[in-house]
Amino acid sequence: MGDTEHEFLEKIVSIKTKSNKKVTEVKDDFGKMQKLKAESLRKTEELMQAAEHDLDKVEQAIVKSKDLASESKPRLSAELKAAKEQITQKYNDLKKRISDAIVPE
Repeated sequence: MGDTEHEFLEKIVSIKTKSNKKVTEVKDDFGKMQKLKAESLRKTEELMQAAEHDLDKVEQAIVKSKDLASESKPRLSAELKAAKEQITQKYNDLKKRISDAIVPE
């Protein structure tokens, strides 16, 4: 015997309920991704600030050092500059990667 109107309506309601549950799960997942993105951006900012602070301290110590040979200071200064550039490049790459990871609608 064929399905009744009531049985078809129950099937439709069941499908809508399953669909709504999936939509809710996807929205929850999206919310989690947004939180992870924000956390990653925060950590990236902390990384950059800490690196800049630490490199500045080393730079000041080099300038104040009386035990360094005069030819060492320019080499160390160049190494510091290279380190700053490398860290800045990695910082920018991370920020771009995080921003590109979740593209808003």
